[in-house]
Amino acid sequence: MPRRTATMLASTLMLIALLCAGVLIPVPYSEMSPGPTVNTLGEHDGEPVLQIAGRKTYPADGHLNMTTVRVTSADYRMNLVEAVYGWLAHDNKVVPHDTLYPDGKTEEESTQENAEEFSQSQESAKVAALKELDIPVASWVIVSTVVKGSPAEGRLHAGDVIKAVDGKAVKAPGDVAGLVTKHKPGQDVVFTIVPAKEQAAAEKARRTATKTQDVTIRTAASDDSGEKRAIVGISAGTDHTFPFTIDIKLADVGGPSAGLMFALGIYDKLTPGDLTGGTFVAGTGTIDDDGKVGPIGGIAMKTVGARGQGAQYFLTPAENCAAAAKDTPAGLRLVKVHTIDDALAALKDIRSGDTADLPKCTK
Repeated sequence: MPRRTATMLASTLMLIALLCAGVLIPVPYSEMSPGPTVNTLGEHDGEPVLQIAGRKTYPADGHLNMTTVRVTSADYRMNLVEAVYGWLAHDNKVVPHDTLYPDGKTEEESTQENAEEFSQSQESAKVAALKELDIPVASWVIVSTVVKGSPAEGRLHAGDVIKAVDGKAVKAPGDVAGLVTKHKPGQDVVFTIVPAKEQAAAEKARRTATKTQDVTIRTAASDDSGEKRAIVGISAGTDHTFPFTIDIKLADVGGPSAGLMFALGIYDKLTPGDLTGGTFVAGTGTIDDDGKVGPIGGIAMKTVGARGQGAQYFLTPAENCAAAAKDTPAGLRLVKVHTIDDALAALKDIRSGDTADLPKCTK
């Protein structure tokens, strides 16, 4: 065999081997890409995203789109060829697998966590919008989760309303941990609660739950390094009763990042006129009960997805501004927001056409 032919054959076989290796060898990476956007003022899968009953609502035109990111599943194993392609693709981002699924989290665990965060973001969006409109919302501290195998298991249950700890009234979730950690591990702590079933029955009957009971729990030591704290194995949260019904109908979406856009959509539905003036506005950001907007992940993917759908303005959490400004899609204007008040002020300027002084995102 001529030397030239042998060299070409060897090179071809090596290339084939490298390609096979690239396809067969898994790498510890996952991929993020722009996901769909949904207009909170419109419909999704044939039904309104925001459904409000028991209160006068107003028609709202324009777009207040929440944005999403697609990610590869927890059990998907990317190969080297896919990773290289993802690195080269402008609109995709390849990240270490543990960034999206830390501590070996399974697909089921991640889905459950995202569903819980999405549910909480809806509650906070409702509260923030109604507070902005000076509509009273009743709230109370509840048991959010109970750790399996903890002292509280079987004694407290998710949804129990925590009225007091050791006889001291509880007004915020943080009060619970503060009162429990006043004890030393091994000491008893007394929770005064309204059981979840009693609270649910009271809400259904539109009455105030009055039946309480005391639950005594022996504290355990935390597994922190250093000095051990007293714990009972619960996390506390907040639940609310709204003066009318607000339902958010959006399946197959998870995480907390749509909170701001849901809050703005609710506000728009409950007030005359259009917040956007018919303009296509998209955005993202978590929101708490007081209307503070927090950062999210995948900001670059969300701006690309929003612009691809026609968005002209993008409401951007202040803490995400620098990252978003590094590679802003052409034709999309980033608007920095810290709170729902900032977002409403920006929308006022957008619908009036006075946009010269909109807060900007800079690198």
